[in-house]
Amino acid sequence: MRRLLFVLICMSGGGSVFAQDPLFSQYYQAPLFLNPGFTGLTARQRFVVNHRIQWPGLPQAYSTYAFSYDIYFPRIASGVGVMMSSDKMGSMNWRSNTVHILYSYKVRLNEALIFSPGISFGYGSNGLDRSKLIMGDVLQYGGATIDPAVNRLSTSRYMDFGSGFLLYTKKIWLGMSMSHLNRPFLSPLGENDRLDIRTTVHAGIKMPLSKAYAARQIYLTPSFIYRRQGKTFSQLDAGVNFHTEPVSLGVWYRGKPLTKNITDAIDQDALILFLGLHVKTLTAGYSYDFTISSLGAGTGGAHELSIMYELPAKKKLSKNKLIPCPAFYRDTRFE
Repeated sequence: MRRLLFVLICMSGGGSVFAQDPLFSQYYQAPLFLNPGFTGLTARQRFVVNHRIQWPGLPQAYSTYAFSYDIYFPRIASGVGVMMSSDKMGSMNWRSNTVHILYSYKVRLNEALIFSPGISFGYGSNGLDRSKLIMGDVLQYGGATIDPAVNRLSTSRYMDFGSGFLLYTKKIWLGMSMSHLNRPFLSPLGENDRLDIRTTVHAGIKMPLSKAYAARQIYLTPSFIYRRQGKTFSQLDAGVNFHTEPVSLGVWYRGKPLTKNITDAIDQDALILFLGLHVKTLTAGYSYDFTISSLGAGTGGAHELSIMYELPAKKKLSKNKLIPCPAFYRDTRFE
């Protein structure tokens, strides 16, 4: 019955089912997923892996994977990267797969301020496993359905374009990105259902708590991210990370504290706790989302893991070829 209900919602709801993209709570640990302006932000080659399991307390939890690689070319002040992602939900193995090529260009506005516009070009597919689909007339007709809509189900394939920018110093950053600018068609029934444009705004600041000459640097990085997609979905994440090498701790709130939902209650989603570890060129992070919405604790919240690895530099680049990066990246050659 759960499978049948899910399919009926998909067929009747059309594009609303696809109105919301997957998200990562550790959004700065998924930089290319967040904003193409982050492409090539460090002086080293960078590999990032992200995995998120949402609502494991429910049957067939949502599962999202992402992998990215990017590199900075100082001679042309440009970053180039590739990103692959996969998002699976439900017992029918409803899956979306995408691969993107990303590019950014670094413009030094003055000694401290950098402007990094970026673009992304992608290809994606979206569909379900029809062998796991059970319709309501299966028992009535001896194990086979006569619903013509089943034969119309297929995997949709589409192009996907996005852009964004990052404006930053070593201590302050502000960015904005827009995904799905071409509003691709995603309906598995071949209908005129398009993915809405997703707009993201994010910003943060580094607040030192120790002296600049101290052996161990201690600082806070409060930041926020605001997402909006279509006319029905919007979300705010706000919080702070505490850094003392090699450990980072963070607490975050996700929701819309100034708005109310249909039950006239504050529109809340999750409280997020984060733990990070940085060892030389490797950074690993784990976070857990405590559900505080009306869905309750029975959903199991969400688990998220991130791993970021930067290849050791073969040689030290000259200062005039380095582009300072924001505070949450720890490449000492930018200091």
